[in-house]
Amino acid sequence: MKVLIVGGGGREHAIVWKVAQSKKVDKIYCAPGNAGIAQLAECVSIAATDIEKLVAFAKEEAIDLTIIGMDDPLVMGVVDAFEAEGLRVFGPRKNAAEIEGSKAFSKDLMKKYHIPTAAYETFDNPEAAIAYLETADMPIVLKADGLALGKGVLICNTLEEAKEGVKTLMLDKQFGSAGDRIVIEEFMTGREVSVLCFCDGKSIKTMTSAQDHKRAKDGDQGLNTGGMGTFSPSPFYTEEIHEFCKKEIYQKTMDAMAAEGRPFVGVLFCGLMITPKGVKVLEYNARFGDPETQVVLPRMKNDIVDVFEACIDGKLDEIDLQFEDNAAVCVVLASDGYPEHYEKGFVISGFEQFENKDGYYVFHAGTKQTEEGIVTNGGRVLGVTAKGEDLRKARANAYEATKWIEFENKYMRNDIGKAIDEQ
Repeated sequence: MKVLIVGGGGREHAIVWKVAQSKKVDKIYCAPGNAGIAQLAECVSIAATDIEKLVAFAKEEAIDLTIIGMDDPLVMGVVDAFEAEGLRVFGPRKNAAEIEGSKAFSKDLMKKYHIPTAAYETFDNPEAAIAYLETADMPIVLKADGLALGKGVLICNTLEEAKEGVKTLMLDKQFGSAGDRIVIEEFMTGREVSVLCFCDGKSIKTMTSAQDHKRAKDGDQGLNTGGMGTFSPSPFYTEEIHEFCKKEIYQKTMDAMAAEGRPFVGVLFCGLMITPKGVKVLEYNARFGDPETQVVLPRMKNDIVDVFEACIDGKLDEIDLQFEDNAAVCVVLASDGYPEHYEKGFVISGFEQFENKDGYYVFHAGTKQTEEGIVTNGGRVLGVTAKGEDLRKARANAYEATKWIEFENKYMRNDIGKAIDEQ
């Protein structure tokens, strides 16, 4: 079969890599792809948000299955557009992708269906938001309602910071129209865990757990980023917690979306906080997480195309989803200055070190092929992933592998997965 994957980051490289292992697949296209993806798939210069061109390409090339990696096209309705043309596509429709597209929608859904989450209020008026903050406990969390590349969340320790945050989101429009409406949420403490779930509109099957590191600098300092690294599984996500989440969060969310006339088919990302008062949902995403995908898929035993098709056909309950009994760690190599100002266009060396090394992977995020070779082309450049028999071994392997790659202004956090030492 012919497969098209939509997106061009580290997440999509991991998906392409996993799809390439399927015995069902003869040809892979990726739009727009990147330099690493180009080694496994034919890259097509169509933007992930150019729905009209994507549909036309899929028809022209008789694509058998399209997999949507990114959030923007999902929220824009790419799945609806493909289905309208009779094309087979994996991902939630526009009305279901709203669970990520609007923080206010997802919080209201959780409140209505008694899914545990932080207390919150929603505002579309900055004056009203500031008036509310003057009566609220600090620290507090401000979230842009719309999509903001994973960066539209501000944790404010003082009233002054919170007021400045409202200005940043709602008046200065740092994240554009995403900040027209904001959610103000109680600050929760505890362990964060990410759980990705396959969904067919009725059934839901969880993948192995992971934990992301969002802040730019060691010790969880600095600005929020799209993710600086991750590890899997989370030692804090116990079997007891899993059983609670299955009943009170995962299946409840599926049932809630179906009850709202928005059946969710695709990958549901559940960002969880294990608080002293129990597990609560921090956020939902409507697609694979980045960089969680880069540690979850290397541990997955199944043919991923079988799982995608089962979700589309409403037969997920027939899939025995299995993961290896080991661990994986991904360290993101970024351009120094990310997520603010950084230079790109620097030649990257060392890729050959990963060839024929079992359990070591380098997933491209922001790269480009040029006459000089593969160069940096984004803030997050590469995700260096390694497996090991346990988290400590996987962490040591991943950091060893980061030494194999060199480029000017290379930057990374040095404490990805350090939390495992606190068990």
